[in-house]
Amino acid sequence: QLQLVESGGGLVQSGGSLRLSCAASGSTLDYYAIGWFRQAPGKEREGVSCITRSDSSPYYADSVKGRFTISRDNAKSSVYLQMNSLKPEDTAVYYCAVGKGALCLMRPSQVRYWGQGTQVTVSL
Repeated sequence: QLQLVESGGGLVQSGGSLRLSCAASGSTLDYYAIGWFRQAPGKEREGVSCITRSDSSPYYADSVKGRFTISRDNAKSSVYLQMNSLKPEDTAVYYCAVGKGALCLMRPSQVRYWGQGTQVTVSL
């Protein structure tokens, strides 16, 4: 049973930056795609970013391209999301997610493990 623990969320002003971290325990996640979803109040959970074991062609939602950068450290069983130029519309609970396989299939149905979520609030 894999457990995911997120950290790094908080309150930041528009234009600021945050770095989210997700650490896995219980099993290695080297093989699996891993990424981030987010869910704002009253909205469905949406895929934000995903990265494969090879670090090739990471996925980014159109809304975050050019602002967010995903990375992973397989030795530490961790994934990170550097969020720059944050906007109020980025406000959401961010969930670390491990896929059922090696591909980035950014749908909730393709997630095997979820983190508890970390709140990101971007103020004006």
